Amino acid sequence: QVQLVESGGGAVQAGASLRLSCAASGGTFSSYAMGWFRQAPGKVREFVATISATGGTTNYADSVKARFTISRDNAKNTVYLQMNSLKPEDTAVYYCAASYWYSTSRTDYKYWGQGTQVTVSS
Repeated sequence: QVQLVESGGGAVQAGASLRLSCAASGGTFSSYAMGWFRQAPGKVREFVATISATGGTTNYADSVKARFTISRDNAKNTVYLQMNSLKPEDTAVYYCAASYWYSTSRTDYKYWGQGTQVTVSS
């Protein structure tokens, strides 16, 4: 059983940066691919970024490519999402999740955090 706790969300102006963190416990963190997803009010939870268990492979949604960077520190059991050039349309609750395999599909992720709110104003 893996527990995930996100932090680092907040309210910022458009163009600002935020760094989300997700701390994992209760499992072998380095065994899991990790992903970030987001859900805006009234919308389906959508894929944002994913990173393989070793950190060697990443993938991003087109909407965040070149602005967001996912990374992980397996020694600290933590995955990060660096978000630059934030836009109002990035406003959502951001969730980290763990999967047994590298995937962009929400349904492949077994463990989820509680989410952290990111609000970007224009």
